[in-house]
Amino acid sequence: MAESVRVLVVGVGHMGASHALAYNKLDGFELAGLMSRSIKSRTDLPGEFDDAPRFEDFDEALATLKPDAVSINTYPNTHAEYAIKAMDAGCHVFMEKPIGTTAEEGERVVAKAVEANRKLVIGYILRVHPSWTKFVEVAQTLGKPLAMRMNLNQQSSGEAWPWHKALMDSLSPIVDCGVHYVDVMCQMTKANPIRVHGIGAHLSDEVKVYNYGHLHVVFDDGSVGWYEAGWGPMMSEVAYFVKDVVGPKGCVSIVVPQEGQKDAKQDQISDSADIDQHTKTNALKVHYADLDADNNFKSPDEWINMADEPDHQELCDREQAFFLKAIREDIDLTDQMNDAVKSLRIVLAADESIRTKRAVDL
Repeated sequence: MAESVRVLVVGVGHMGASHALAYNKLDGFELAGLMSRSIKSRTDLPGEFDDAPRFEDFDEALATLKPDAVSINTYPNTHAEYAIKAMDAGCHVFMEKPIGTTAEEGERVVAKAVEANRKLVIGYILRVHPSWTKFVEVAQTLGKPLAMRMNLNQQSSGEAWPWHKALMDSLSPIVDCGVHYVDVMCQMTKANPIRVHGIGAHLSDEVKVYNYGHLHVVFDDGSVGWYEAGWGPMMSEVAYFVKDVVGPKGCVSIVVPQEGQKDAKQDQISDSADIDQHTKTNALKVHYADLDADNNFKSPDEWINMADEPDHQELCDREQAFFLKAIREDIDLTDQMNDAVKSLRIVLAADESIRTKRAVDL
């Protein structure tokens, strides 16, 4: 049996803690240690981590532990720096999205992975989600062009608001979250993006960037897509989660309940900011456009039940199982790495469009 892959987990917030739990659980991994700039003051970490060495300096952790792999789950402005240092130290890298804060950073990270012959897996969690992969599969049967409509607005409350404010020190919401959904659009169309336009609004004096944004992207096959994201206590929870794709042959939609949300106490996280809600699908609804001679629909709408879909922790487990498989089986990750740079380039073009008040050609 192959030796375990020893992993240093960097960043132990929402995603980092979930990935660390996965490394602890999965045969083939060993949790070598944890690193966070404030880890010595943390009292809320799971008991499973009690014996794991803890560090507040990345270079010290890397030099001391000499891990086989590094899992990077920090704020985006450190992703590229930590990834390149890890690969220079001979480590494989799992990195939460985005791959960098600029397309150039992303390209440098990919180039380093190729140069060092190290595996680089970026945390596009929807790619391991069976409901989302089915969503993409059905969308690809609808003909061309596609019209893709997606959003994820989050009514930040409780611990989510300071977390979102800290994220916005690095990136706007449409950049940080948007990479997931434009990656889905790119999978659906298998086409090249050619033009991006964005709009944004600064709805809070507590953050330095616009906390609401909307991007529009045009593909070279005629497909179009939009993505909307807003963070803050002012955001609406009506239609905060829209995932809808229309083609000449019909449409497919992710259907989730979005009215009559639970009444939350003031110190609870609102539904839209609950990380476990972000990948929920409940069901896919497929509509077929074919009409008969009387202009009535030939086929009824089809419902694909997703009630048994994996929860957030299980999805993180699946991501790390793929990371291990990529290392053990020497899987070629060229396409996935390039796709991560492509999706980042699209959302950054939207950010540029908002700042410059013009459409951006890619």
